[in-house]
Amino acid sequence: METKRQTRDQETRLGVGIGWRPEIDLAVERLERVDWVEAVAENLCPDHLPESVQALRARGVPVVPHGVSLGLGGAHEPDPGRLSALAATAEALDAPLVTEHLAFVRADHEGRTLEAGHLLPVPHTRDALEVVVRNVRAAQRELPVPLALENIAPLIAWPGDELTEAQFLAELVERTGVRLLIDVANLHTAHVNLGVDPARELDTLPLDALAYVHIAGGVERNGVWHDTHAHPVTEPVLEVLDELCRRTSPDGVLLERDAQFPSPRELGAELDAVREVLTRHPEAAGGGAAEAAPEEPPAADASRDITTTIRITTGRRDRLAERQGALLASLTTGAEAPEGFDAERLAVQRKALGDKRREVLAKSAPGLAEALDDGYPDAFASYAAEHPLTGTAREDALALARHALAGGGTKLPDDRRRAVAAWLRETDAPRRGTLRRARRVWRSVTERRR
Repeated sequence: METKRQTRDQETRLGVGIGWRPEIDLAVERLERVDWVEAVAENLCPDHLPESVQALRARGVPVVPHGVSLGLGGAHEPDPGRLSALAATAEALDAPLVTEHLAFVRADHEGRTLEAGHLLPVPHTRDALEVVVRNVRAAQRELPVPLALENIAPLIAWPGDELTEAQFLAELVERTGVRLLIDVANLHTAHVNLGVDPARELDTLPLDALAYVHIAGGVERNGVWHDTHAHPVTEPVLEVLDELCRRTSPDGVLLERDAQFPSPRELGAELDAVREVLTRHPEAAGGGAAEAAPEEPPAADASRDITTTIRITTGRRDRLAERQGALLASLTTGAEAPEGFDAERLAVQRKALGDKRREVLAKSAPGLAEALDDGYPDAFASYAAEHPLTGTAREDALALARHALAGGGTKLPDDRRRAVAAWLRETDAPRRGTLRRARRVWRSVTERRR
């Protein structure tokens, strides 16, 4: 008799896929033999899915939402609003699962919440593990489908780690039943940047909990591997995929590309390179994965006194919050580096965060970057030096425009100044109009109560 677990495994056997991005939506639709796609959850509105995504779903192509902002590795409990949005996106897509990262993306420092705009590593300590276990369980309670967590591409490592990343993930799986999204490009990144042995990590990871695999391109600069998602997949990364397939047969492998998009033919060639690796392992090409991790997280500490558990967890959250806040402040505000970190590697991470923030801002507000023209890099550098990221990309762009108009950075020529002012008026108008309407409604309600 077919069990519920076997049925679920068949339903989630994905095949070879590619990351859906608006810039290549038509190419993704037309690529041959694309079995499924993954989309960044924060870029989708459940009530207004892009036409391309709807067309793919109508053809029966599974779409998996991939979160980037939940921050389950952070000191605070998951934000209910972000969890609700991720759950709604999963339901709108009828997704078989949702995925996120073992990472922290924000932290409190000196009374304000700093945003990294990037995925940063979690300390691999027992304290951090206790916090992440509770964060993952909180997320699992709110999500309508299974959750899988991804290993990230590290540029830096925490001093004083008590576990390897693979050991950390193995314990997390055992205690929560969470599934794994293994990024083989990120294993290669850890190998180049931190000296981690991918084969040893794969031997330690609980591959029976594997949901699917990521693969992506990157580039090495000055001995540091940057997981850019903007370059072709290299042979060493394909070799890590081969190592993984020697140990298990993944239900799915997905190619990520986020920038410098090549022609559809080149994308197809990269997908063929993935398929070639899978064909070396026939069981990987057609499924046959080991049984997935338990759906229900084990009640490991259900018998413990709840007051004691809360007190212990609070202390651990506080310690983790202090460490993460100090690191993020160093990376974004120029604060002193926490003791034990490699200063040169922190400088690389700091520059990477700044570059990514500048690129994201320009992409989210192209009109502002166009208005500033060749003055954009200087204006951004002046602005970012005084204003760490604390909000959304839209809020960041509005603040940059005001900074530039107030004389921050180099003085703008009159024509650029007028262009920036016009962009600011047009972009900020809906928000100001909404606020004015809200104030009118509030005054009306107040007057009626009188």
